[in-house]
Amino acid sequence: MRFISTRGRAARAAPAVTSQSGASEASPESASFYTALVQGLGPDGGLYVPETIERFADHELARLPNRTLTEVAYRVLRPYTRDELDATIFEAVVVEALNFTIPLVEVEPGVFALELFHGPTLAFKDVGARMMARLMASLDTGDQALTVLAATSGDTGSAVAHAFHRVPHTRVVVLYPEGRVSPTQEAQLTMFNSEEGNVRAYAVAGSFDDCHRLTREAFGNVELRRRVRLTSANSVNIGRLLPQMIYYFHAVARALDLTAAPAGHGTTVPRPEIIVCTPSGNFGNLTAGLMAKRAGLPIARFVAATNVNDVVPQYLMSGRFEPRSSVHTIANAMDVGNPSNFERMQWLYGGELEAMRRDIVGFRHDDETVRETIKRVYETRGYLLDPHSAIAYMGLKEYLGQVGQAGRVGIFLATAHPAKFGEVVEPIIRHSIVTPAPLAEALARPRHLLRMDASVKAVEDALGA
Repeated sequence: MRFISTRGRAARAAPAVTSQSGASEASPESASFYTALVQGLGPDGGLYVPETIERFADHELARLPNRTLTEVAYRVLRPYTRDELDATIFEAVVVEALNFTIPLVEVEPGVFALELFHGPTLAFKDVGARMMARLMASLDTGDQALTVLAATSGDTGSAVAHAFHRVPHTRVVVLYPEGRVSPTQEAQLTMFNSEEGNVRAYAVAGSFDDCHRLTREAFGNVELRRRVRLTSANSVNIGRLLPQMIYYFHAVARALDLTAAPAGHGTTVPRPEIIVCTPSGNFGNLTAGLMAKRAGLPIARFVAATNVNDVVPQYLMSGRFEPRSSVHTIANAMDVGNPSNFERMQWLYGGELEAMRRDIVGFRHDDETVRETIKRVYETRGYLLDPHSAIAYMGLKEYLGQVGQAGRVGIFLATAHPAKFGEVVEPIIRHSIVTPAPLAEALARPRHLLRMDASVKAVEDALGA
């Protein structure tokens, strides 16, 4: 499997889809998985994408409900690592990375939450970050330590920090917007700052867009990259993005299992149409789902649910992509005004708006409706949502309200544990939330803040430290 840049000549057409036996001639400008993983960005500043997407055979899709999470993960990612990583080593990577559950929970009839918050930092990004860290450790043979630079609007940084903590021959620098993450998120981000380790998190005087700009400028600095082996851990990195395909396959497998006709049922029950709603900020999570669909996963429609930072839903309506400064909301991990993975979405659809519209519908939600939804769902369904998962729930319900529930199963991605946003959620439900053990550990550690101004020089100093 080879990888190409979204801005290269080879990427100007829609991606090829192959069967397992199919093959396509490698582009001369393509890169290996290892190169794409370590470089983070393409040499032209574009995002790496697989040259082809291998399609699942029908019999494999039919057997999905019988597969474990790690079995699904192995099959989903194997096409992208097959040429470079021994099967036994890769299997060990998968098992070690995915050492937690991802349950599918029925919130109300026909509406399920895929709970992606049972990993060590209680957020969906544990899946991609843990897989990426272990892939890098297994593949990297460089003499100089690999430096991971990441910008975060909330959960990415803590997931990356935890995933790479004490991983040999690596160090991590995380940039987050000061005052724009929750106190619990900041505790998880900075929990390793007070020790002599390989992880540092810096509070930047600016927005997430400033943090993201600084990382892109650092990656574009040729002189800096001569001195520092630099790679990314945001979803711009293909090593973070591809593992997120796993839980879409896992979700569909569990949904088909839960909605299957009981044993001995005398009539044929048609397979339900599956709708998936993804809360979206930088749009890497949704892009992974779209790639899973391209690989044959039977998802009828995706709902892209955002907060008021809704440049992609606006694009789907108007056909104009107009990035703007991000607006701070209570769903802060989604406060992104210029989502970088939109470039990959454009690549997937060859720039064809109507093709994208056939697969995706977008909705936006403000803070007031988020609060109302958290309260209502808790009181009527006994299910507690964090702000991001509430937006996903609302997007799914809004779409199902338009097309009807009959014959459809809706899945929304619950991307963070409500305890991570206790400052928002507890006043809404007027109850305290039990603090999970991983979060309690982070909150108990001494807080050691490292501040940085929003300048390239400050980032260079941190990387050279």
